[in-house]
Amino acid sequence: MSQSVADDALTTLAATIATWVADPDSDVVYAEWVEDRWAIRMLQQVREATTVWFWVGERSLIAEAYVLPSPERTGPVYRQALFRNGRSFRAHFALDGEGAIVLRSRLPVERVTSEELSYLIAEIYEAVELSFRPMLEAGRQRENDP
Repeated sequence: MSQSVADDALTTLAATIATWVADPDSDVVYAEWVEDRWAIRMLQQVREATTVWFWVGERSLIAEAYVLPSPERTGPVYRQALFRNGRSFRAHFALDGEGAIVLRSRLPVERVTSEELSYLIAEIYEAVELSFRPMLEAGRQRENDP
């Protein structure tokens, strides 16, 4: 893959993020370039906000959004995550290096368009809205709770 395709993807990402932040109807309220990656802050209904990190590599764009810390009870939370992964297209639940639940996505740099990025961010938004509270509750239940 040529570096110019990755550069084009990074340019598209930056322009799309600028459009989101400038749009008063967008839930994206902040963006910043930090240590070779973009961070955006997206307002949510189920919690104050979600931060989505974007990296552009030579072959792919990676997005990651933190959902929950490592749960006390992993089984019910992992079960929900795996079930929800079957219904997602662009973003899927995964574990980070510390066991926290995150949403991750990987797109080939050739597929990075403003439209595809908008679909991706919408899917991350929806996944957090639908899963945050149920996963939080499932991860905190005691063993003898129903």
